[in-house]
Amino acid sequence: MFRDIKAVFDRDPAARGFWGLFEVVFTYAGLHALWAHRIAHTLSKWGLPFIPRLISQVARFVTGIEIHPAARIGAGFFIDHGMGIVIGETAEIGDDCTLFQGVTLGGTGKETGKRHPTLANGIVVGAGAKILGNITIGDNVLIGANTVVLDDVPPDSTVVGVRGRVVRHKGKRIVMNELDHSDLPDPIIQRLDALHREILSAEEEVAKWRNSEPRA
Repeated sequence: MFRDIKAVFDRDPAARGFWGLFEVVFTYAGLHALWAHRIAHTLSKWGLPFIPRLISQVARFVTGIEIHPAARIGAGFFIDHGMGIVIGETAEIGDDCTLFQGVTLGGTGKETGKRHPTLANGIVVGAGAKILGNITIGDNVLIGANTVVLDDVPPDSTVVGVRGRVVRHKGKRIVMNELDHSDLPDPIIQRLDALHREILSAEEEVAKWRNSEPRA
């Protein structure tokens, strides 16, 4: 509990001073959701039916944050402005991780068993990011806002985009084809390019037809 509070003071500049302690303890929804989860998770490990899920749903109603009781969360976890966060049943989160609002640690709908992501230590996940499937995110990874991550990410990396790609690794910029898992085509861009070529071709045909018409 004390490490959870310390994580807020370490990472949220709005939390400061003596009265800030009362604000954090009594008004921070992310902290309340985390504490409710720790209770629900303990009861879930004891094999108690129904009650853990009830606790998680009550916490979801009060805080807007949904954490499955079976999810594993390490120490120093910080949820900043957590509305809309969803953490799935088989998700695992290491120590000193930070999640912003709208983050989903979910499944892809095609897997059974371990179907949610594993986050190592010291990870920061930006607002609206989606990390999906049984993948592993290495230590000290930064995931940009609204990024969709579907592949493993090596430690000390920065990931952005849809579909998420590594753009920086251990302080060095990454060229797209340096990592196989990020060397992926964008189907939307490809289709837009194809449509653009089709339009240009049609315009050329129309121009040729007009030029070939006999003039009165």
